This record gives sequence, C-alpha cells and structure tokens, in this order.
Amino acid sequence: MIRINLLAVDRERTKRRAKLQVTQKVTIASSLILVAAALFVGWWYWSLQQQSAELDQRIIDAQRETTRLQSLINQVDQFEQQRAQLQARVALIEQLRKGQSGPVHMLDQISNALPDTMWLTEMKQAGDDVTIDGRCTSLTALSDFVANLEATKYFAPVEIVDSQVEAATQQTTELIRFTVKARFVLPAT
Repeated sequence: MIRINLLAVDRERTKRRAKLQVTQKVTIASSLILVAAALFVGWWYWSLQQQSAELDQRIIDAQRETTRLQSLINQVDQFEQQRAQLQARVALIEQLRKGQSGPVHMLDQISNALPDTMWLTEMKQAGDDVTIDGRCTSLTALSDFVANLEATKYFAPVEIVDSQVEAATQQTTELIRFTVKARFVLPAT
C-alpha cells in the first residue's frame, strides 16, 4: 500500500499561494504607490502650468498698466512744463507791470503837458534822463511846455538844450525845432 500524505502537499501549495499572495500584494501596493506618485506628479505639473499661465497673464497685464501709466506720466510732465512756462510768463508780466508804472506816468505827464500848437518827433530815455525833440509854432508854446513839465513834479530840472527857427516855405509856416532835456523822477507816495 502506498501512502500519500495529502496534507503535506496542501501545505506546500498553501505556502506557495501565501508566498504568491504576499508578492502579489507587494507588487500591487508598489504599483499603486507608483500610480499615485505619477498622478501626484501629473497634478503638480498641471498646477504649475496653471500658475505659470496665471503669472504670464499678470505680467502682460502689468506691462499694459505700465505702458498706460507711462503715457500718463508723460502727460503730467508736459503739463508741468506748460505750467512752469505759464508761471514764468505770469512772473514776467507781473514784473513788467511793476516796472510799467514809471514809463506810463512819464508818457501820461508828457501828453498832458503838450500845448495845442506843439508835436513831438522823438523821445529818448537813458536811465532817468529823458530827451524830447519836437516842433512848435511859437516860443510861447515851448515855454508853456517846459513850465507844464516842471509843474508835474515828475520832471526835476527841465532845460531847453536847443531851439532853432526853421524858415517858412510856401507850403509851411515858420516852425521852431527844439530839444528839451529833463530827469524823470517818480514822486514819493
């Protein structure tokens, strides 16, 4: 009779199956870990791509904004230059207005001092000294002019530098050509 130990065979098979199941489990676990790692790396890559695209869009938006702001800065600079020019012009006008009172008063006083039979041909000013050339029809008109200038208190010593009689012609009457010199002084207020 042959005896077969059936139990021992079953043990070896179960051991093999147990070994196979453990190796299968390790393989499946390793595969799952690899798949999970690959999925994680893929998700991470996708996430980085999304962040990169978002950052690229932000950079483009920032460059547009920089260009827009640069044009605004240029406009502000132009306005500042125009403002500075206008302020310089206003300052010049104010300066001219302040210095204008002397010549305005001088011309006003000279025009008020002119007699009817007299006209001026030239007027020069060097500092405070004023030289007036003109013509009149009589010496009385010339003396009235000098007296009127002295009476204004704007002209200190008024003197007749030259007076000459121009002979009458068929078309003109006798005229007196004169030169008067005076010092223009603004009275103290």
